[in-house]
Amino acid sequence: MDNLEYAELFLAESREHVAAVNRALLELERQPPGPAALTAVGEIFRSVHTIKGMSAMMGYAVVAELAHELESVLDRARRNALAIDAGVMDVLFRAADVLEKSVEAAVAGREGEVTATELVAALKTLGTPAAERTVAWTVAAPPGPGTLVRVRLAPDTPLRGVRAYVILQTLAKVGQILATAPSVDDLQIDAFESDFAIRVRTTLEPADLERVARGAGDVVDVQIGDDSVPVAAAVPASSAGITPPRDDMGIETPASAMTAAAPRDAMRADGSRARHVRIDVRRLDNLMNLIGELVIARGRLSQLADDLGDGALEETVAQSSRLITELRDEITASRMVPVSNVFDRFPRVVRDASRAVGKQVDFIVEGKDIELDRSMLDEMADSLVHLLRNAIDHGIESPEQRVAAGKPAAGRLVLSATRDRSAVVIKVADDGKGIDRARVLAKAKANGLVDEHKTELTEDELLRLIARPGFSTAEKVTDLSGRGVGVDAVYTRVRSLGGAMDIRSVPGQGTTMILRLPLTLAIVRALLARVADEVYAIPLAHVSETIELAPDVIASVKGRDVLLARDEVLPLVRLRSLVGLPEYTAASDIDLEQAVVIDLGDRRAALVIDELTGQDEIVVKQYDAVRDGLPFFGGATLLGDGSPSLILDVSSLL
Repeated sequence: MDNLEYAELFLAESREHVAAVNRALLELERQPPGPAALTAVGEIFRSVHTIKGMSAMMGYAVVAELAHELESVLDRARRNALAIDAGVMDVLFRAADVLEKSVEAAVAGREGEVTATELVAALKTLGTPAAERTVAWTVAAPPGPGTLVRVRLAPDTPLRGVRAYVILQTLAKVGQILATAPSVDDLQIDAFESDFAIRVRTTLEPADLERVARGAGDVVDVQIGDDSVPVAAAVPASSAGITPPRDDMGIETPASAMTAAAPRDAMRADGSRARHVRIDVRRLDNLMNLIGELVIARGRLSQLADDLGDGALEETVAQSSRLITELRDEITASRMVPVSNVFDRFPRVVRDASRAVGKQVDFIVEGKDIELDRSMLDEMADSLVHLLRNAIDHGIESPEQRVAAGKPAAGRLVLSATRDRSAVVIKVADDGKGIDRARVLAKAKANGLVDEHKTELTEDELLRLIARPGFSTAEKVTDLSGRGVGVDAVYTRVRSLGGAMDIRSVPGQGTTMILRLPLTLAIVRALLARVADEVYAIPLAHVSETIELAPDVIASVKGRDVLLARDEVLPLVRLRSLVGLPEYTAASDIDLEQAVVIDLGDRRAALVIDELTGQDEIVVKQYDAVRDGLPFFGGATLLGDGSPSLILDVSSLL
């Protein structure tokens, strides 16, 4: 096998299994001894076993060894030979972390960087004692006896269980496996020394059967027949699910795990076509870039067709435009993934963070099926970790403080995702003590960030202060927070993605961080607005309506112009002033102005422009703003005539 060809596939498969291990470990930690706990142990065992087999096939010895030792511990637990207590759980969690790191390092070609000598020793201590492995295995003849095949592996055979399983499957291809000693499960976890036995019904001659067994590799001796073999209890192969020619033993095998997900396997074993294939995310990125360029070309082509006035050309361009739109929608949909792909990592994050600071936290995840662009979701993963850790460290009180305040000892932390038009809203909410506004204000005054006579902070002012680089009210730095980089990092990341961040905090009741993100980074519908000779793009997701300005709808409140829209009073924001253009002075010019009502959650304003030139799908291009430039733009695009246009960042205007 070409390891390079399968390395990324192995990495993707292993990440899924490690995630499953973490989920099951959290469930195991919550469950008292009983059937539910055993079910969780079984789930962990199956995932670890699969990683072990795949890593052995790939030649990743460090991963395979660690998985093998972890598997031995889990086998004792599922046989009720090992009690699961807090100490064992800590070792299992640590093993899951190191297993994940070793997988990443192995695929990157840095396998030697991950050392876990102490961890492996701890696992061996918890694993099956050597005395349980020194058993002389024999196989009694079941009804309709077949041929007994006794195999001895070489003393230095790496991963004996994997090799024994390969031999078992090799024999299953030439006959029917009737029984094994030890059991199939014990074979797979190396619960034997070097000898094992298999009874197989086959038409092959003994010499041919011996040749098949030896051909599996690492075999030093094969004996065929029942002579001088004492009778002992055998484990029927049917109990382990050995039914040739299928490789189904109740545990997913290394070979099936790797090949079932391989992109080249479009046909299933039963002849039906698979409905899913794995695609490298870089290919999806390239497709999105190409469709973006195609959308730009479409705009240019449409404008040229309009200028030429050729009916046949216009019809052809219109048809092509529809096809490009459908293609764009399909590519965009192919990049959408449930937020659970990232959210499922966070129960473990919360568990470790709460234990680190001695707090009790009930973590709730809502809206895991909401879909978001894969690249957007990956970009937000670290930011959400910042918010969760801040909530645990700063927001939720200690159990003693909560009880004294009349609250449950365990804090409540909710991570939720909801769909809001063409955006996804992610919230991190806790029921802790809330943000101490007086303390934030005092720190801001001390740092000269606000006027010394200011007496209170609005929600927007509060967010902008705590999101400033280096701003923190923490009395000491911990492993979780206190360096003033958490909220700042999140705020910057959200803004860079064309989203917005908001905050709601009530003293004694808790804090909610609100992130509003576009569904995709690449292509959005936008309203095109002109001021003077410049055209700007306003993402349509933030546009509520447009209004023609007239003197009777404009008023002044506390010296600031506002728009009277029905029963609502909206602040007026003049785009000319924002971009440094002179204001209109002639009444005739003012009459030409229009207002675009923009909103961001519960914040709304009226953006005054000269003229609306239409709406279009625009391709968002990230750009490096000049130093000390205007902070009102979240990207750039090319219009149909080839001219550039800046995209307004609505969150910076409200």
